[in-house]
Amino acid sequence: MERAEVLKRVIGILTEAQEIRRAMEAGDDGDGPEAEAGVVTQLLNEMLPSISVPAESSPQEVAGLVARALGPALHTMVSGFSLAFTSLAMAHDAGRTDVTSMEVLQQLALEIESGTYDEGS
Repeated sequence: MERAEVLKRVIGILTEAQEIRRAMEAGDDGDGPEAEAGVVTQLLNEMLPSISVPAESSPQEVAGLVARALGPALHTMVSGFSLAFTSLAMAHDAGRTDVTSMEVLQQLALEIESGTYDEGS
């Protein structure tokens, strides 16, 4: 999955989590935390590669295989959540009352779509 796609998916997860929370606060329990967990599970299933481990592998070799396979994907995901958190925190710290958190995330998604956060930019 491309970095920009991961960043957009992270924003989607945060947006959906807000919608789930608002529904719960309004008394519409719906699926609650299970719905949010489903979105995260779907992202993990799409992002994380499958790993084949030869039967004769030592524990150290297995650890190395797992780290090499999962490391880049996890790094990209954590970067996406960090970017979203930082964007939201900066708006909060600046005292921005003219925008909602959803609007901050929408703006971030537009910036990602335009290539602002492409690697090497």
